[in-house]
Amino acid sequence: MRPPPRTVLGFDHGARRIGVAVGQTVTGTASALATLDARDGVPRWDEVAALIDQWQPDLLVVGLPVHMDGTEHARTEAARRFARRLEGRFGLPVELVDERLSSWEAEYEGADNGRGIDAGAARLLLQTWLDQAGGAVRE
Repeated sequence: MRPPPRTVLGFDHGARRIGVAVGQTVTGTASALATLDARDGVPRWDEVAALIDQWQPDLLVVGLPVHMDGTEHARTEAARRFARRLEGRFGLPVELVDERLSSWEAEYEGADNGRGIDAGAARLLLQTWLDQAGGAVRE
């Protein structure tokens, strides 16, 4: 028996901007959605709520920034705190995914699709989650 399809929102957390992407486990694909302004890593929560209301996700994924060797750095705890706040505010499960090089790769590939590099980075980290942890629903 295969698991039911799920809609997932992915977040690339930053101090000034937060990229958002949407993905589906049925197709195993992610798309850049929006870039939200943030102040010291805190978004306007009403904008996050509007995206959650619109997309009705089953799960939220937050990129976890770490150094190339996997050790934590200054932004790691901020991303964890953001993930906890998402979970507490919206009552949805939140998973963390390694986001090493996602912003760089998004800029290199021009992956923003007119929605900003941060949304492109969110798409890449969500695609990583879909490919590794979430995967597409397969026969």
